Amino acid sequence: QVQLQESGPGLVKPSQTLSLTCTVSGGSITTIYYYWSWVRQPPGKGLEWMGAISYTGGTYYSPSLKSRTSISRDTSKNQFTLQLSSVTPEDTAVYYCARGSVARYRGDYGNYDYWGQGTQVTVSS
Repeated sequence: QVQLQESGPGLVKPSQTLSLTCTVSGGSITTIYYYWSWVRQPPGKGLEWMGAISYTGGTYYSPSLKSRTSISRDTSKNQFTLQLSSVTPEDTAVYYCARGSVARYRGDYGNYDYWGQGTQVTVSS
């Protein structure tokens, strides 16, 4: 059973960089054909796919967030990390990590079979 667990600060100040880590157990992030994504849900809104890192380390980003987003991985720890720069209160959301079978979101979250429980991040001074 694959398990994902998000970790990171729950409060970030405006203009700072948000950094979250997803620790994966029960499976390797280098297993072929899997893509490891970050998805967020602002209060009262739907899910928003942010980006992903592949089993080879290739990265894919949402066009609307690409300029502020970086996803990396540490294969020795079986972790992948999200960094979102220049945050504003509009970046307040529950952030999830998830495993998918596609590089980019295609309109169906059915392609994502394992999810973390989510972590609340609030951007406020």
